[in-house]
Amino acid sequence: MADATATPIQAYETLIIRKEGPVDWVTMNRPDALNSLNPKMISELQDYFGKLYTDQSVRIVVLKGAGRAFCAGLDLKASSIARNDADGNSRGGVVEGLRTQRSISEIVIRMRRCPQAIISLVHGPACGGGFAFALASDIRIAGTSARMNAAFIRIGLSACDIGVSYFLPRLVGVSVASELMMTGRFINAARAERVGLVSEVVPDEKLEEAAQPYIDEMLTTSPIGLRLTKECLNMSVDAGSLEAAIAMEDRNQILCAQTSDMKEGVAAFLQKRKPVFTNS
Repeated sequence: MADATATPIQAYETLIIRKEGPVDWVTMNRPDALNSLNPKMISELQDYFGKLYTDQSVRIVVLKGAGRAFCAGLDLKASSIARNDADGNSRGGVVEGLRTQRSISEIVIRMRRCPQAIISLVHGPACGGGFAFALASDIRIAGTSARMNAAFIRIGLSACDIGVSYFLPRLVGVSVASELMMTGRFINAARAERVGLVSEVVPDEKLEEAAQPYIDEMLTTSPIGLRLTKECLNMSVDAGSLEAAIAMEDRNQILCAQTSDMKEGVAAFLQKRKPVFTNS
């Protein structure tokens, strides 16, 4: 369970950051609006994940939502993309719309670029942008109440948005991805587990507890080994050949083999004890 002595960080208005050593517990905190994305939350998520790129003190991020939802997607009341003027035209036009669109999509780019492992704890609605955040995570654990969908297509947009058309077919295959994206239908927790979209399903109140074994096991790895594993997985998904993937793997192994942590890992294995890694 979460450490009661963890350090809370109050730097953001719409995010609660709780630090437990090398683990950041990040809560999207607009519960009255089902954690929908308003301009402030978009800016703060972009800022948080952007800063992680060079922050080696954080090794794991756990992303969750306050209240009854993970994230219900874009706040249509607050978005310039969704608001129209008296003549029915989008306010701000193409330039403003594209700026807003890119500010949201940049969040998932930064989630994949940052070297930290990201675990999403999904409960209640995870729609549109919330669905995209779950897909952009490395590991997803669902509460029994979780309901996810590519909501964009239900409001007159394409379902191909915020990286969903990239992540979803790679996670569940083109057939299931096509079904979900072309209909906008919800996928519940049980089916999400069946198709491999989430690692496991637990009662909503057990989500943080369920995340702990993943955290504990990842913290037994060397910091550089975990970072390079995420980086290599990202590259290998789109590798042009087996040779290209193996070249990245070979490079990573030689880098890791030069560290003190690798020597400590071997010594701990031979001595049948837990390793003490120093990120050196």
